[in-house]
Amino acid sequence: MSTVSELRITLDGDERVVPAGTTAGEALGADGRTVIAARVDGELRDLDHVLTDGAVVEPVEIGSEDGRAIMRHSTAHVLAQAVQDLFPEARLGIGPPVENGFYYDFDVPEPFTPDDLKRIEKRMREIVKQGQRFSRRPVSDDEARRELADEPYKLELIELKGSAGSEDGADVEVGAGQLTIYDNLDAKTGEPRWKDLCRGPHVPTTKAIPAFKLMRSGGAYWRGSEKNPQLQRIYGTAWESRERQDEYLKFLEEAEKRDHRKLGAELDLFSFPNEIGSGLAVFHPKGGVVRKVMEDYARRRHEEAGYEFVYTPHITKGALFETSGHLGWYKDDMFPAMEVDGGDYYLKPMNCPMHNLIYKARGRSYRELPLRLFEFGSVYRFEKSGVVHGLTRVRGMTQDDAHIYCTREQMVDEIKNLLGFVLDLLRDFGLNEFYLELSTRDDSEKFIGSDEYWEWSTAALREAAAESGLDLVDDPGGAAFYGPKISVQAKDAIGRTWQLSTIQVDPNQPERFDLEYQAADGSRQRPVMLHRALFGSIERFFGVLLEHYAGAMPPWLSPVQVVGIPIGDAHVPHLEKVAARLRERGIRAEVDASSDRMQKKIRNAQKQKVPYMLLAGDQDVSKDAVSFRYRNGEQKNGVPIDEAVEEIVKAVEARIQI
Repeated sequence: MSTVSELRITLDGDERVVPAGTTAGEALGADGRTVIAARVDGELRDLDHVLTDGAVVEPVEIGSEDGRAIMRHSTAHVLAQAVQDLFPEARLGIGPPVENGFYYDFDVPEPFTPDDLKRIEKRMREIVKQGQRFSRRPVSDDEARRELADEPYKLELIELKGSAGSEDGADVEVGAGQLTIYDNLDAKTGEPRWKDLCRGPHVPTTKAIPAFKLMRSGGAYWRGSEKNPQLQRIYGTAWESRERQDEYLKFLEEAEKRDHRKLGAELDLFSFPNEIGSGLAVFHPKGGVVRKVMEDYARRRHEEAGYEFVYTPHITKGALFETSGHLGWYKDDMFPAMEVDGGDYYLKPMNCPMHNLIYKARGRSYRELPLRLFEFGSVYRFEKSGVVHGLTRVRGMTQDDAHIYCTREQMVDEIKNLLGFVLDLLRDFGLNEFYLELSTRDDSEKFIGSDEYWEWSTAALREAAAESGLDLVDDPGGAAFYGPKISVQAKDAIGRTWQLSTIQVDPNQPERFDLEYQAADGSRQRPVMLHRALFGSIERFFGVLLEHYAGAMPPWLSPVQVVGIPIGDAHVPHLEKVAARLRERGIRAEVDASSDRMQKKIRNAQKQKVPYMLLAGDQDVSKDAVSFRYRNGEQKNGVPIDEAVEEIVKAVEARIQI
């Protein structure tokens, strides 16, 4: 048994005896650079946390997920200190760690400029170099109010203690129990240099922050509400080493090059005219070609898989969405009602209620099931202006939407077939790395339907996911209000994950619409409904593919597949003949007969990311040939026209990714 002067703790699975008063850092032998915090009895703690008898202690390394979050949170404190050093009038909001970095919100008279950010970052580096120590101390509510009397937003957080919880980062500052303040102490004198209301934990000293960079600033409403004041938010990134930060910054640079909004303008694919409205895209002729190819290919594959095509209107009476439950559960994401003929009409946010009416239009037999209805249906969702983002978050979209009606006995096999169909089609478009996410319900009141329905529908999805062989990640609480779903998460060429296809089991819509079929024994039975969006939306998938390929779409998806480039005007007829041969075989071919010099024509085609350039001069004409120039810069001279045509046609038909 341990004495008053000794403690028994568990470290690395082994029980040890240490002197009373031992800190987590001392027990771990932490250097404060590699191990920057501790997990004590399952809770994250500072290294100077004093241990109690029976404590279980684990190290938290700076490169771990928890370690990065702690280090980034500490960097946010350094940012806030630097801002108040340079801008004493700045009042503090909140400063949490976020994925890949951190931010801090400030109430300042004028927005921060790029020059301000440079000054702030320089001051941060000075603070880091000083090695100021993070020191935690508990305070009462009244003490916190007195010490932070000049910080109105902190005072508001104190009042919210125990009621705001995790709202918009407030949990970073306050919890339901004891308030704590962190002081930044001078490394030499121990005098406080700055303080903040915070739960912690933090790195031991500012020298434990190896690499950081301020990225940008922008406006952000206090606690995320448009009813509150707009503050200035400074974003930064921080990493466990300069090497990891350099990797991340290079990744951002590559991601910026691939931004589909930028590529959409450069390649003349689509735009978002202000005259139409936020989140509403128009597709230009070249973008229209890509979209048509995508839709035509998906349509053909659906026909082969036994789907039947339907079409439904863009608006409907509100009563339809009352029956489906969407007005009760989804109204905030719908455009406001329009009054027509004395009643409310809505732009449809989804197609499923109308497909239910098609199913219900006549009696159904078990012999017709599974019934697979498919539509390229335009839907409209009232996304907040702050989240609208190019094609990947729009207000008007076209879903490649399918609803499958089947018996309960058919459901598992149908889900397995659906998942295989989805993955095969995504692979055809050049995406090959996937994992699955299973979204289920939690204890929230937003979910409808019986426990039994949720149990067997979730089990069916889990069985299908297991058979796919892909990794499965659970997402409790992420289900739609009417049923669980599997989401296909796909990685792009630079490792980002995109949620694409979804498969949802819905036992509730058939109940709400009183859908039935006649079973083999003559009884009336309820079908199970499966929702399935393969691309998610055509617009979003277009944006994802554009970024995946950095605009250099594979030949079968390229708006212009071939450009003929004559060395001189005399060679134009020869290339026109080649282009005509290609067009006869379904290839999108053009000839650049402009007055530009040949080298500029090549550069123009490269900028437009055309897969094949066919050059022709006197020698090519005399040999009835062309010279290939590929998108990657490789060249092949003197290729007979017949061979050139066949090479291009085969690459397009095989959907080769070059």
